[in-house]
Amino acid sequence: MLEAKNNDELPAIPGKRYFAIGEVAELCGVKAHVLRYWEQEFPQLKPVKRRGNRRYYQRQDVIIIRQIRALLYEQGFTIGGARNKLQGEEARSDVTQSQQIVRQMRIELEDILRILRR
Repeated sequence: MLEAKNNDELPAIPGKRYFAIGEVAELCGVKAHVLRYWEQEFPQLKPVKRRGNRRYYQRQDVIIIRQIRALLYEQGFTIGGARNKLQGEEARSDVTQSQQIVRQMRIELEDILRILRR
């Protein structure tokens, strides 16, 4: 999944592994309580929780949050509509990945068959 085009005015995502909730709020232009609410509404958002139940988001989480923000605030989707759209994109991505894996396995099996026929 790529970042939404509408997020051009947001700051670039730094090359860090983990981000605190305050950092993500600034990077995505939403408040921390909105992020906590979205975690309940969007199963794709699962930040790592550490000591004291602190949330640490990864780069992929930030990208998903920016997509959610674009769907809700800029494209006018409801929470349910945005959830369905993200799940549909996720399913299409899974199918494409599966097709690529099957193609690669087929190529490898054909190579093995050629070796065995010699």
